[in-house]
Order: sequence, then C-alpha cells, then structure tokens
Amino acid sequence: MIERQENKVRVEKSCVLLPSFMNMIMSSKTKKPVQFPDSVDVLIQDNERIEVKGKKGELRLDLISEVAVSIQESSLNVQSTSNSKFSKAAAGTYRSLINNMIIGVSEGYEKKLKLVGVGYRASIQGKKVNLALGFSHPVVYKIPDEIEIQTPSKTEITIKGIDKQKVGQVAAEIRSLRPPEPYKGKGVRYQDEHISLKEIKKVVV
Repeated sequence: MIERQENKVRVEKSCVLLPSFMNMIMSSKTKKPVQFPDSVDVLIQDNERIEVKGKKGELRLDLISEVAVSIQESSLNVQSTSNSKFSKAAAGTYRSLINNMIIGVSEGYEKKLKLVGVGYRASIQGKKVNLALGFSHPVVYKIPDEIEIQTPSKTEITIKGIDKQKVGQVAAEIRSLRPPEPYKGKGVRYQDEHISLKEIKKVVV
C-alpha cells in the first residue's frame, strides 16, 4: 500500500514537470531561424505579408501584429512581439507555417492513397477523379485548383501540391468518401495507414 502511494507521488511530480519541459522545447524551436535555399525568394511587405517563391510555385501568408519576421542572409527569424502567451504561441505557429511554405515551393508535398476492395478503382478524367468504391454508382471528386492528382495504378492515388495543408485536406476528403471498414479493411486508406481489424463474432446455433 505504501509503495503504491509513493509511485503515485512520483507520477504526479513527473506530470507537473512535463508542461514546463514542453514549453522549453517549443521556445527553443521558435528561436531557431528558418533556413531557405538560394533557389527560394522571400519577400516581406511591411511585416504584414510574406511571399515565398520557388521552382514549384508561389505562396503568400498574411502576418499578424503579435509576430515579427525578419530576413538575415539565407534565413528567417520569427519572433513574438510581446511576452504574452498568445504572442509566443503565434510565433511558433507562424514559424512552422513559413517553414512549410519554403519546403512546398522548393520540393512540394504529396500524399498517397490506396483503394482496397474488389472492383475498387480510380481514374482521372480532366479535372475530376472517378472512383468506383463499391456503391451502386461511381463517385466523382472535383480536383481543386493548385492540386495535381495522379493514378499510378487503378488502386493508387497520388496527391501533389505546394500547400501542405491543402494536400492533406484533399487526401482526407477522398479518404472520407469510403473510409476503411473495421472488419475486412475495405475502403480508401493512406498508403502507410495500418488498420486494426475487428474479429467477426460467430453466432453459435
């Protein structure tokens, strides 16, 4: 009984230390400059908007007064403009967004999906993806602007773009058209997604 109480105290103490430890990690990440290659052009307009151009395209992001962004040679410094929690959190968020923008215009992002099921298939027709997903009718998904979708095979879908959030959103929308069911795993899933299948209960007569 005593040992259990001591263990409980140790766990509670470790939980108290965790938030401050996480704050230290977030603070160090925020202070770290965002590096960008020579192939990427960065323009900051009156600290109100940042524009990033690369071989893959161009992205813009509106800034807020709680965050200050400055250029130093081939890096960007993202700092909070006050000691408020919101300003510090916003600086971390904007640092991540700007870093994603630089990767997007220089390398791009992609998400891969696969179709699992008898007769499941996908094909591209113009700006639309035609999907056979086991329904009595085909499903048509309209491809958004600035997004490229390919079908390397009838059961594979590759989504590409420079906006990380938009690429992820499109992948999630297509997956939601027929999410993997839990018994046989049929449906649309991410390529690296693991589906934990449930065992079908047998009825004993």
